[in-house]
Amino acid sequence: MRKDKLIGLIAVCLTLLTTLNACAQDHKKNQSRLNTMGDVVKSTVLLNNAQNFIPIVGLSDKRFVSVDLGYKYQLGFDSLLNKYAAVAKLSAAKYADSTTLNDLEDDVKFYNTLLIALDDEMAKNGKYINFIMDIAKSKNVVVALFGNGSSLSTLDLLNAPLVWSAQNNEEAAMIAPQVIFGGIAAEHLLTKNYSAKYVKGTGYTTKVTRLKYTVPEDTGVNSDDLSEIEAIANEGIAKKASPGMVVLVAKDGKVIYNKAFGYHTYDNVMPDKVTDIFDLASVTKVTATTPSVMRLVEQQKLKLDTNVGYYVAKARNTPMNGTLVRDVMLHQAGFIPYIPFHNYVKEGDYARDSSAAYPTKVADNYYIKKGFFNDFMWPKMLNSPIKTKGSYVYSDISMYVMQDIVEHLSEMPEDQYVQQNFYVPLGMQTAGYLPRNRFAKDKIVPTEDDKAFRKTLLEGYVHDQGAALKGGVAGHAGLFGSANDLAIYNQMLLNKGTYGGEQYFTPQTVDMFTSRQSNVSRRGLGFDRWDPDTTKKYPSELASPQTFGHTGYTGIGVWTDPARNMIYIILTNRVHPTVSEMLGKLNIRPRIQDVINKAIDKSKK
Repeated sequence: MRKDKLIGLIAVCLTLLTTLNACAQDHKKNQSRLNTMGDVVKSTVLLNNAQNFIPIVGLSDKRFVSVDLGYKYQLGFDSLLNKYAAVAKLSAAKYADSTTLNDLEDDVKFYNTLLIALDDEMAKNGKYINFIMDIAKSKNVVVALFGNGSSLSTLDLLNAPLVWSAQNNEEAAMIAPQVIFGGIAAEHLLTKNYSAKYVKGTGYTTKVTRLKYTVPEDTGVNSDDLSEIEAIANEGIAKKASPGMVVLVAKDGKVIYNKAFGYHTYDNVMPDKVTDIFDLASVTKVTATTPSVMRLVEQQKLKLDTNVGYYVAKARNTPMNGTLVRDVMLHQAGFIPYIPFHNYVKEGDYARDSSAAYPTKVADNYYIKKGFFNDFMWPKMLNSPIKTKGSYVYSDISMYVMQDIVEHLSEMPEDQYVQQNFYVPLGMQTAGYLPRNRFAKDKIVPTEDDKAFRKTLLEGYVHDQGAALKGGVAGHAGLFGSANDLAIYNQMLLNKGTYGGEQYFTPQTVDMFTSRQSNVSRRGLGFDRWDPDTTKKYPSELASPQTFGHTGYTGIGVWTDPARNMIYIILTNRVHPTVSEMLGKLNIRPRIQDVINKAIDKSKK
């Protein structure tokens, strides 16, 4: 394939806001693409990294901006930066007639880390070099330079990190951000002298610390062997299992497949995008509450074999008092599965506008009265009967309890705790509760058109009624996020607790929570797992016994298979416009999982 055609194909993919590998899964094309990527990586050298700033660590204390000076492939550059962190964009175009970029320097005052792409010709423009040199005196700056190196000498006085690629094309523009953030290791040195500073043998090497975005062939998987994913997804959409879905596969720390299918709704107006935010339903349990518990256990603030009443004062005079935290995490505390709290809401409990008496937003134009959770819901849960103690009965009440324990011990609301401790430092940009407070609703895939309870289409408000009545932040539901967010989080678990150069958990903690911990069920602590009863074929027929993860009522599934070093994520909104059982009847989630399993297993032969 000619390079200009290849670049055109990639540009089309970017325009559609898909990931690098979401183009037609064709083995020959992707093998050619992989060779091109390999050539770019070989010609890429990391310079000026004496301070080990690259790969970037410590996302929590960095505010990123990509400064667009007019680089031809800026779109590709920015699209990859935003896989790793929230990177704002500022354009210098409005200052094109100015002899300096002083005004642009003023515009970046709220950012402390600037990412700048330019090619050889641009680097010969004194205005750009002066801007870079000036701003580097007071802020973190990373420069990505593309071209034959003829302009490297203009950056001899630069001490900030410089990623130089001898190639100047779309592919190079998408490789450099991955080197900057640690998705691709810097491994090469300059092969000749370019200036007084940049001489033969100069360069720094790094290690991979984050996900790489690539093609299946980069892990030995044949793209053609994944083509059935699209057919299964489209079958599900055609048969009304869900109006749309997003599928992501990561293998060996590399995202090798990420594609969106269908639309937000059956009116076929807004196509699903890989960046869309979904209601994660019960995946909240393992992506918000369980990691919070893991952290508190590691800090020895929480002991699994202590009773609930020790941590929750309100539980001490209730049937829940003597229940062990471990049993709560294993869903064998004897709790009833759930309480349909929305059936208890009566006239006067809610209002269509907010006020001091009705402060808690449940959905658009729906506010519940003050104290509804603390005065009614929580006591009703604490005093609910213990019916099946010692047996496995999946219960949402368990994670209401664990949320309360987490908030007592951390002294923070759970939504703030997980943002601060996990999502922001990991680079999970959309993950979190209450997404309507942070994102436009067209970025959020709608769930049910709730005719009975909230009487509105749910757009960015949690589908689960109990979580909604609690205000959208609950231990069992309420989390929203994208496929890429979930890939990052689960890669951290697959890495045994490390990601992006930071350690979140010890390997022992990850192993304990994700491995089977019950004598009466398949469960880990918080995590769901492969079922040893092979007649159930759960989560899929070919899933390995090491597989852990969780599903969600909205039709999503997140599974990590350490035996295959693989992560599988499927996001759907099967509850739109009303709850549909077709996703399960068609076995959409397990069938896609086994297409992936077969492709990976075939690659090993």
